[in-house]
Amino acid sequence: MTALRHNSGRSPIILWPARREIETDAYPEVGSAMAADTRCELRECLPLWDAGHAWLLQQGLLHTFVKSIVILLSGDIIIYKTQEKLVAARLLFTNAGNAPSNNLARSMRMGADSPFIVGCNDDQFALKKSDADRNYLIPPADHPEWRGVLRWIMKTERLDLIIPTIDADVEHLSRTRKKLGEYLFLPSTSVLDLCRDKYRLIAMLRRNGIDAPESYPVRDLRQVTKIFQQLRGGRPLWCRVRSGAGALGALPVRTPEQARSWIRYWKEMRGVPVTAFVLSEYLPGRDFGCQSVWKDGKLVLIKTYERLSYIGMGSQPAQVSSVAALAKTVVESKVVDTCVRAIKLLDAKVSGVFSVDLKEDARGIPCITEIGVGRFSSATNIFDLVGKHNMARTFVQLARGAPVKIEDSYDAVLDWYMLRDLDGPPRIFHASQFSDNIVNTWQGAASGRGRLKATEKGKSGWRTFKSTRR
Repeated sequence: MTALRHNSGRSPIILWPARREIETDAYPEVGSAMAADTRCELRECLPLWDAGHAWLLQQGLLHTFVKSIVILLSGDIIIYKTQEKLVAARLLFTNAGNAPSNNLARSMRMGADSPFIVGCNDDQFALKKSDADRNYLIPPADHPEWRGVLRWIMKTERLDLIIPTIDADVEHLSRTRKKLGEYLFLPSTSVLDLCRDKYRLIAMLRRNGIDAPESYPVRDLRQVTKIFQQLRGGRPLWCRVRSGAGALGALPVRTPEQARSWIRYWKEMRGVPVTAFVLSEYLPGRDFGCQSVWKDGKLVLIKTYERLSYIGMGSQPAQVSSVAALAKTVVESKVVDTCVRAIKLLDAKVSGVFSVDLKEDARGIPCITEIGVGRFSSATNIFDLVGKHNMARTFVQLARGAPVKIEDSYDAVLDWYMLRDLDGPPRIFHASQFSDNIVNTWQGAASGRGRLKATEKGKSGWRTFKSTRR
């Protein structure tokens, strides 16, 4: 039992357990007001005037609670009881307003006890698109006050966790562990450094028997011909920048001159040095994504999907990217085994979220091309909104030290699709819903409309496209 006591002439103390829901039998108004605000901790409240019948509650207790206290503090003591229950999380998302942040917010709000989400960004226009409950305009990450502003937001809003949503924010936050470490759930700095360099990562994986594409760093443009000779397995080769996301600087190349021209272009037009590029064997097979969450070296949850098409593929020279326009959930034990072995190699006590990209080689073996660490994939909805367990919310539970009971870490489900485009939220549906609310005039029906395909094709020049295996 905990008491809220009014002692005339002295500053009162509110004994309020942190992050608990409050109930009261004798004073339902107070109980409901307390339960409405689960942000409060032990606070000293200063008297508003000498009579002491109203209190200035420091740092933002809800107005409803303040009003209830003013009304009901006619006696000396109000007694209430607490119910031991962890309340909904309070989170800060970086880069708010952009697709990864909004998609993650959508995942977090699925189900009961939806978290309170605060968004921040140094781009005020982006913030206008944010789905967060509250938004803050902050200085850029390279500004000397950036770290202090984030800490002020965390204290002011009584937030539990900072969740970066892009790679750059993962790196910046990793450097602030001494000041903001209590709010972070990130892999170690050494893991971040290794995975940031795709060539170093792939070299380490291959040394340890993990399937990854044979690759060589470009140290000089004159060396490109030699690399083509070393990669004798076939053409094209895959040329890309060895850091960054979204298939940055990626292009299939068939000749040394194509590779040199592409690298030279990026150096002259974008300022990317020659040594930032790597040439790898080309992987022609299926394209997988695998996301997982870990705590102290233990795998907690892992899911897999396959990319079927890509956003903007018609306008990109590479024709592919890590951003899927159409994807589906798959059950692929080989993919899971490869990812688990690779992540365990990174750190014996690894923690946090990992997003692994893989493609099959010519033999059908899934090979790791990169590992994103410390942030959720922009496609996280397909991992969170289908299956038994919401991965994003599981991550928050682990970060807050809450117990998580998942018997089978591989939460595998079949035939759920995610459809994405530039101007709308992802749409997720099961294969059984594919034809819902769609009238198919192409393959015909019992009516004369069914002759459309045969009679109109020659007049209009309609074409059908050979579909790949889905």
